[in-house]
Amino acid sequence: MGALGARIAAVLRAGDLVVLTGPLGAGKTTMTRGLGAALGARGQVSSPTFVLARTHPTTAGPDLVHVDAYRLSDPVELDDLDLDWDGSIVVVEWGRGMVDGVGDSVLDVEITRPTGGGGADDDDDVDPDEVPDEPRRVVVTGTGPRWQDATL
Repeated sequence: MGALGARIAAVLRAGDLVVLTGPLGAGKTTMTRGLGAALGARGQVSSPTFVLARTHPTTAGPDLVHVDAYRLSDPVELDDLDLDWDGSIVVVEWGRGMVDGVGDSVLDVEITRPTGGGGADDDDDVDPDEVPDEPRRVVVTGTGPRWQDATL
């Protein structure tokens, strides 16, 4: 998942919104770590479940804003975070249905994995390199003018 995050990072720029969807343990945070590493994000990219959002300055230009919307009950709470949507690359875990209307373009990444697997790679206390690889199915869909002619 980290390698896929790095691949996606290569096409991202300020103002891009990436929504990650998938069950617990699917690899959303691991993908964001890979994306952050490729962008040269400062600080450890970890799940912002309890702080809701973390901003990581990058060596590549725009900040990486990593949001976990799992604990938010409606889009108004996301809006209350006062994120820099236009000047940053914003990645929102659990963001489907929460970011509608934020922008006219979204890169939606849906991750599925087999049920019953370990799936511990979203847990900050577990080293993702020690978790056996599980097959994932990833569907990346770009909507809006920003992604109309993009190739990943």
